[in-house]
Amino acid sequence: MATKDEILINVTPRETRVAVVENGRLQELHLERSSARGIVGNIFKGKVVRVLPGMQAAFVDIGLDKNGFLHAADIARNDPAFASSHYKETPPIQDLVHEGKSVYVQVLKDPIGTKGARLTMELSVPSRHLVYLPNGSDIGISQKIEDDQERQRLLALVTDHIQQNELSGGFIIRTMAEAATDADIANDMRFLQRVWMYVSTAMGQSSPATQIHEDMPLSLRTMRDLVHDDLEKIRIDSKETFDKALDFAKDFIPEVVGKLEYYPGEQPLFGLYSIESELENAMDRKVMLKSGGDMIIDQTEAMTTIDVNTGSYVGRRNLEDTLFKTNLEAATEIAHQLRLRNLGGIIIVDFIDMQSSKHKKQVLAALDASISKDRVKINVTDISPLGLVEITRKRVRESLEQVMCETCPVCSGRGTVKTAQTVCYEILREILREDRQYKAQAYTIVASRQVVDLFTDDEASSLADLQEFIDRPISVQVDPHYQQQQYDIALA
Repeated sequence: MATKDEILINVTPRETRVAVVENGRLQELHLERSSARGIVGNIFKGKVVRVLPGMQAAFVDIGLDKNGFLHAADIARNDPAFASSHYKETPPIQDLVHEGKSVYVQVLKDPIGTKGARLTMELSVPSRHLVYLPNGSDIGISQKIEDDQERQRLLALVTDHIQQNELSGGFIIRTMAEAATDADIANDMRFLQRVWMYVSTAMGQSSPATQIHEDMPLSLRTMRDLVHDDLEKIRIDSKETFDKALDFAKDFIPEVVGKLEYYPGEQPLFGLYSIESELENAMDRKVMLKSGGDMIIDQTEAMTTIDVNTGSYVGRRNLEDTLFKTNLEAATEIAHQLRLRNLGGIIIVDFIDMQSSKHKKQVLAALDASISKDRVKINVTDISPLGLVEITRKRVRESLEQVMCETCPVCSGRGTVKTAQTVCYEILREILREDRQYKAQAYTIVASRQVVDLFTDDEASSLADLQEFIDRPISVQVDPHYQQQQYDIALA
């Protein structure tokens, strides 16, 4: 049965949100804020500030808070001097760049956490059907276009247009180009040439650590990258954004014009599709399965772990059948959560242990089938003897949690805080240390309500014993703004 796919674009003055909905369920959310737009695809004139031979990389100042990271392989592929066959491996980084050198770079990955942007010198400019490589010479084609006749037709079309218009550079034919007409390819090539002419002019006029070219805003990138043949409708709740999208579609994607729709309704667009509630659920650690089982998703800087549990599901037949059905349902839901939360990097899935090798193969097959809908590159390993499956998903932008949330100031991202009793004992030890060092006349403990209440109740004897031991008065004082772990000791 064909899926009913829609794209919803919600625009406010400070934020644009794009929801990809399939059969009424949110599958992806893309978010862009005016105060912190993503920079993937943007081109900069950078300056090499540090070369690290041990890492085969260089750090490049592109005018952001953090320097970008440029690997030697992303330089050599774009440098004709090192493209000769006698280099079987990437040349040493010190042969490619030096400190102080100006370089033109493009952002491959946004800055994430403490890491700066990942850069490349292999510049590219995308359109709907093609990617232009101004410093390249080859013609590539997406592996997702599987029909041999269609591949040959598209390659011939691009080759003919290059020869007829005496174009330089290389091209990659995108998945979207499948069934594209001669006019579609010609329009894209003209568009790419105009963009590159503008970029080339800006290159000659720019100074180091400045941006030369910025990718389209999210609303237009959606038109370029997310629209496909099965899409039924694109709803936009901003008249200004709708008009821009309509003009863009008329110029570059005329077949999409009829799918665009302005939504002026009183009820918020995302509320109409229950998107807001689904986003709230996407922030939770626990994901409930329809059978009663659940998954616990924990995202860390190194990797993401997903733990599958039977929960309240007890099954009807036997234990093996219960575990199999829970894992089978979880496999489908995992693929959905990866897209929805935009989880990238290494993902470790701890399926419930199954004895049957047939069941293990079926669970993996269900996982493979579900992730095939994902536009991001994914690799999946077999189930290990411990029941673990390793997934790698290309990370380009921050995950949904990283964009919408921040580290808890109380627990510093640990998810736990010290108990009031633990804090009480820390305070008693600290007073003892300070008394030996400073010999103050008196001490005042300033702490949270929970800690002070404990000192005046269950731990009152402990405080009295210390007071007697150091022969100094100790008083307590509540600061309503202090979190449970916070305290100060005032000396008098």
